[in-house]
Amino acid sequence: MPIDLLIIGAGPTGLYAAYYAGFRGLRVAIVDSLPELGGQITAMYPEKQILDVAGFPTVKGRELVAGLVAQAATAKPDYHLDRTATTLRHEDDVVVVGLDDGTEITTRTVLITAGIGKFSPRPLPAGDGWLGRGLEFFVPSFAPYAGKDVVIVGGGDSAFDWALHLEPVAKSVTLVHRRDTFRAHQRTVQTVQESATEIITRAEVTALHGGSGPDGHLESVEITVGGEASTRPAQAVVAALGFVADLGPLQQWGIDVLKRHVVVDSAMRTSLPRVFAAGDITEYPGKVRLIAVGFGEAATAVNNAAVVIDPSAHVFPGHSSEGT
Repeated sequence: MPIDLLIIGAGPTGLYAAYYAGFRGLRVAIVDSLPELGGQITAMYPEKQILDVAGFPTVKGRELVAGLVAQAATAKPDYHLDRTATTLRHEDDVVVVGLDDGTEITTRTVLITAGIGKFSPRPLPAGDGWLGRGLEFFVPSFAPYAGKDVVIVGGGDSAFDWALHLEPVAKSVTLVHRRDTFRAHQRTVQTVQESATEIITRAEVTALHGGSGPDGHLESVEITVGGEASTRPAQAVVAALGFVADLGPLQQWGIDVLKRHVVVDSAMRTSLPRVFAAGDITEYPGKVRLIAVGFGEAATAVNNAAVVIDPSAHVFPGHSSEGT
């Protein structure tokens, strides 16, 4: 017996889509390549304060995910975590999606909410061999940095967000960026500039020093500015240099893709029958990549999928607050 909707991606957009599918009376399952729910937020930013979700002046990433998981639970979804959707084929009026463990899921519709796909951090050239010995790419918890000298490398939102949140916890925070302009949100940049964080621009971390062997921990870093190198204490380095995204097997499904994003229309339909997409993975004229936008796209996709499943259904079912 096929399910009604298979959601590929268990980030915020996918979790909200699961709730909304339940609201529409659909039987739903979710697949995600990560072992935990929440997508990038859980993997990378659980302690980050998120400021652009309607109704929350500020909410921590893990708290937002917890609320979304509780909301999605009302739909009683089947979860297939730590598994990757590898194949997709159409059979009559259903879609069959194969997973990397050999499982096949038969569904009437598919909703792709895979964010940026699988992601891997861009390496810090000087950090080779130091991962787990003082070098990290993400900051899932601030507590391990208490009382340490921390060097953050990068000039984007992640670098400045972590500088902002680590400054009250760490002994010192230094942010190193190879340019003198930043890609981060201006308000965050200004807040960090006004804090005790030292910002060094037109600079690179060119070497890491510390104990030798697999158990030797980081003790200092070499920072080079204008060809001149200096060494300063550092027990932790966070390389916030962005990441490389890969859509993986999805690109072999025959779906229209533009610059690593799935092309959709105003109903969130992809180029494949019965396959929809929502969230950061989508592309259309005027696209804005925000969590708040993903929520709206999820509802649009589910409502239009409901009509594909049952042509007698209405795209708009009424408001969830109207009761039954």
